[in-house]
Amino acid sequence: MQKQLNLVLFGPPGAGKGTQSEKIIERYNLTHISTGDLFRKHLGQKTALGLEAQRYMDHGKLVPDQIVIGMVEDKIKSTKNTNGFIFDGFPRTVPQAEALDELLQSVHQSISLMISLEVPEKELKQRLRNRAKVSGRTDDQDDAKIQTRIEEYREKTVPVATYYDNLDKLVIINGVGQIDEIFGNICNVLDPLNEMV
Repeated sequence: MQKQLNLVLFGPPGAGKGTQSEKIIERYNLTHISTGDLFRKHLGQKTALGLEAQRYMDHGKLVPDQIVIGMVEDKIKSTKNTNGFIFDGFPRTVPQAEALDELLQSVHQSISLMISLEVPEKELKQRLRNRAKVSGRTDDQDDAKIQTRIEEYREKTVPVATYYDNLDKLVIINGVGQIDEIFGNICNVLDPLNEMV
């Protein structure tokens, strides 16, 4: 299997991950892996993994990592003719990052880079409030909920950035500015890597 461009896209709610991931996917011909999408697919198709996940969700419990990893593995192994993967909303914890590394090693791949979009908290809150006006998303309208989401991101997912930083795979991109300008900064980092793929 040839070497791929495999990215983890990171950033707090409102950092612009959705916007940038679409542009990255298009430019580099990557396959988007969103755990939210995987859950909907497996639950909808009532696969073995989906039914197992449903049992935990029915009891209000978090779905264990091995089930989430199983869904990610299924997606990676069933995807043909891709230049690589972009992971969105995953891994959220260090054990998930370690499990993802093991999974990728088993198919002779690895994470090329983690791109972290950094945006000041004040700006994030403003963006989320503005997004709420357009999207009607209730979790973007409530200041207390916004604060909780930002704090939860910092507590749970920042250690994942440290994990990739220790592997020299973390690149921090300023997420403030024009969309194309931010994307240009991302491309400056990815283009040289993509040429090696």
